[in-house]
Amino acid sequence: MTEPTAYEIVIRGRASARLLRPLLDDFSFAHTGDHTGVGVTRLTGVIRDAAHLHGVVAHLTSVSVELVSVAPVSRPPQSPTTTQHERNDNS
Repeated sequence: MTEPTAYEIVIRGRASARLLRPLLDDFSFAHTGDHTGVGVTRLTGVIRDAAHLHGVVAHLTSVSVELVSVAPVSRPPQSPTTTQHERNDNS
């Protein structure tokens, strides 16, 4: 990876804003359901380089989330935002 690339990272379950706090400056996130009823959290943002991608994945695995997918996306991400509920989520 030689230039910034938009990525979508999908993790199983509903990740709280507290858990994602180190990533909020670089990523927007949304919670959606899936066929199992557990739901997923989708993080979308620009990864600057391979070291940045490694750091993001290292953070997520260090807090024991289950990564479903990590993939580049062709559409540019929206600016990082969260809903009011997500900003107040302390779990």
